Amino acid sequence: MIGKLTGRIEYRAADHVLIDVRGVGYLVFCSERTLAALPGVGEVAAVYTDMLVQETNLQLFGFTTLAEKEWHKLLISVQGVGAKAALAIMGALGADGVSRAIALGDWNAVKVAKGIGPKIAQRVVLDLKDKAPAMMAMGGTVAQAMGDEEAEVIESPAPKRKAPEPAANANAQSEALSALSNLGYSPSDAAGAVAQAAGDDPQAQTPALIRAALKLLAPKE
Repeated sequence: MIGKLTGRIEYRAADHVLIDVRGVGYLVFCSERTLAALPGVGEVAAVYTDMLVQETNLQLFGFTTLAEKEWHKLLISVQGVGAKAALAIMGALGADGVSRAIALGDWNAVKVAKGIGPKIAQRVVLDLKDKAPAMMAMGGTVAQAMGDEEAEVIESPAPKRKAPEPAANANAQSEALSALSNLGYSPSDAAGAVAQAAGDDPQAQTPALIRAALKLLAPKE
């Protein structure tokens, strides 16, 4: 199973790139967001990959972070969501956006993705709501936590290009989520409050997120 590719981009198309790794070309399908983050033709790129095995076809899907890859795998586990639909959701929202939408139960945000109707969007939120807290907790350190040992790394002699950094307060969200869980809040309630607080102030650090989330969780008079 190919888990990661590092090589030169030979060409780019609307929904995929061809990456040359030591003379072997790999066709990798990507979301619009991932394609925008990749370098130009002739430059070196590194992508995490997931292989979809079908009866008559093998397809590689590429991601700039392991968080995106894990969300893609979760999305295609939902009935009615294929690999291309999952890419559309990731392209529209990104890993942090998917986490936030599902934690808040905001199926309208999921519906923004091309080709995703209201029924599928609602199913995504309902089926994955219990997965959002864990993904949010992993968000800031998912690449370090999982490590490259889980991926088959095919190196190129050319220098690697760094993948985009995670969201500015991804670690803060993870720490705030952990703190709220330690205070006895359920994972789903904590995730929803932290997601809303982070959405209101994307640059907020851990103490500010905790305070804001606690206000949101406080009983309404």
